[in-house]
Amino acid sequence: MSELDVQIANRRQKRDEIAAAGVSVYPHRFEFDLEPSVVKAKYDDLSIEELEEKALRLRVPGRITAFRKQGKLVFADLHDGKDRLQLFLRKNAMSEQTWELLLQLDLGDVVGVEGQLMRTRMGELSLAGDRITILAKALRPLPEKWSGLKDVELRYRQRYLDLMSNTDSRRVFETRARIISGIRSFLDARGFLEVETPMMQAIAGGAAARPFVTHHNALGIDLYLRVAPELYLKRLLVGGIPRVYEINRNFRNEGISVQHNPEFTMLEFYWAYVDYRQLMDLTEELITGLAEDILGTTTLSWKGEELSLERPWKRYSMKQATVELGGVEPAAVESEERLLAELHARKLEVPKARTYGHLLAALFEATAEDELRGPVFLTDHPTDISPLSKQKPDDPRFTERFELYLGGMEIANAFSELNDPDVQTQRFREQMLAREAGDDEAHQVDHDYVRALEFGMPPAGGEGIGIDRLTMLFTGSPSIRDVILFPLLRPLPEGQTGDEWMVESED
Repeated sequence: MSELDVQIANRRQKRDEIAAAGVSVYPHRFEFDLEPSVVKAKYDDLSIEELEEKALRLRVPGRITAFRKQGKLVFADLHDGKDRLQLFLRKNAMSEQTWELLLQLDLGDVVGVEGQLMRTRMGELSLAGDRITILAKALRPLPEKWSGLKDVELRYRQRYLDLMSNTDSRRVFETRARIISGIRSFLDARGFLEVETPMMQAIAGGAAARPFVTHHNALGIDLYLRVAPELYLKRLLVGGIPRVYEINRNFRNEGISVQHNPEFTMLEFYWAYVDYRQLMDLTEELITGLAEDILGTTTLSWKGEELSLERPWKRYSMKQATVELGGVEPAAVESEERLLAELHARKLEVPKARTYGHLLAALFEATAEDELRGPVFLTDHPTDISPLSKQKPDDPRFTERFELYLGGMEIANAFSELNDPDVQTQRFREQMLAREAGDDEAHQVDHDYVRALEFGMPPAGGEGIGIDRLTMLFTGSPSIRDVILFPLLRPLPEGQTGDEWMVESED
């Protein structure tokens, strides 16, 4: 037997002995007063005398994360995931049955302890327990005796262990929850209506992305997992809802990296009667407000650099950024021929679609994108790569679109929405030609969406903001997997079980 097998067998034997003594090892409930972190927050500033005067008797649940046995006295830590409360357990203060139960407990067991709140001679707030209720026996040992789960991939695979042993991980997901809550409050206060749109769609629309395909047996049709909710949300603008948003899960069948996960969370919102300029102002207000409320500062620490969110933020057109940040001569970005020559001269990959817009985008990505530390709005994207955006009146090669870059990552994408049904039809046709030429991310034709536009959609601005990447920035997390509770991972190699972290004995 392996060391782990021995430990599991010992724990199972203890569980069976506890049950044989007539104790329920997995009871249905536990009536409690406060959790350990709340006890600490509420009473940690009271002196020994104040605690004695109050004579507070509490019932507190949690997980045992440390044992220190000293003969007939046991110190233990009771943890609730946020903070720990010390237990002060004396043999002469409890029944013989309770003392025997205490000796059968292991690290990781979930228990409820009843006793009086006190402070030890060392000054630590403690619960002098005299009654113990076992709530769940842990049959497996904690990671490395509670020193923390070190293997990063195992932290992702067994997030429950990560949360048990790394308090920083819990803070990441608490921050994520506050970001989402803050976004809702911000938009609700400005008259936006939160809605839900389909996650299975007959047409993968709203973004240039390769979708996941599924099949509906009862209807006998293939469906796509949502790549974006955009076209449904804009149908609601047609229907008369002028401000609408959705915090949505999207699915894109693409590569995985520190910035990409196949399943991710986006905020998308649409605002009638405004254009992309007003969206830039709103975006600055939203993100700086979130930082002030959640972090208490408008300066983010990201990969060793300080990112100031102080407004206003810089704005570059894509052409301007390619010239000023990418070191490209101005004349080289003025025509397809010059762009193609520049790409060849720099030995850069030429996109399959050799339109002006695709060539400019390829040159920008190769020369200037990495320079956008931000916060900076990259504006005026080419029409060829923006099938749902309104063109600029003074230069139809470009659209009224922006991407927000922060910390070198694209955080948001927005534009003045195209609402001319005939122009939209033509854009869809151009996308289909690109698809036929081999671009499997090109947008499909959505005839019903065009029909909706034919009823009249008001001028509007629309935007998507990546919740995962925003959380990375707010928490200083280097990988998107750090901010997704259960990221998609490859199966473990043959022969691995997921127990490789367990290297130490509990002896």
